[in-house]
Amino acid sequence: MIHLLNEEPVVGEIDRLPEPTDQVLVVHNLRYRDGRDVSYVLPETDTVIYPWQRIHCLEILPSDVEEEVVTFIRE
Repeated sequence: MIHLLNEEPVVGEIDRLPEPTDQVLVVHNLRYRDGRDVSYVLPETDTVIYPWQRIHCLEILPSDVEEEVVTFIRE
C-alpha cells in the first residue's frame, strides 16, 4: 500500500523491494484498496512511476496467494 502525500492510499504490485538509492517507485496494476480504478490514471495504464517526493510511506502487504498449511490429524 502506497501512502501518497495529500492523496488516498493506493495499492499495486512491485517487482522488488526498493533500494535506498532508488529515486522512483515503479508500480504495476495500480488501484484503490477497494479495487476501484485510480481517478488520475487512465484505465488502460499498466505501470505508474512515482517519485519518492510524493510518497509518505510504503506498506508491504502479504500476497493474496494462499499458503499450503500441513496439519496432522489423529484418526
